[in-house]
Amino acid sequence: QVQLVESGGGLVQAGGSLRLSCAGSGRTFSTSIMGWFRQAPGKERQFVAAIGWRAGVTSYADSVKGRFTISRENAKNTVYLQMNSLKPEDTAVYYCAATMPAGTRYDYWGQGTQVTVSA
Repeated sequence: QVQLVESGGGLVQAGGSLRLSCAGSGRTFSTSIMGWFRQAPGKERQFVAAIGWRAGVTSYADSVKGRFTISRENAKNTVYLQMNSLKPEDTAVYYCAATMPAGTRYDYWGQGTQVTVSA
């Protein structure tokens, strides 16, 4: 069974940092695009960041550029999201997602981890 499990969420004050992790199991994700999305209450899910299987290929939403960094460790089948200078508007449930090998559609999703940023 293929699974993605997020961890690292929590409550933090504005200006603080959190590091999210997403561990994959059931198959290797070394040739998958890995992404982070978030959904705030009453809002649609939005793209946050993605990382390709080729080293150094990343993409970010404008709202998080310069503050968030996505990285991956293929040996551990894990992707990370380092979040710095957090703002109250970053409060959301954060989801990890992955494509099929060499694919472009996100076919696998985690259950999400809550991030709450207090003012």
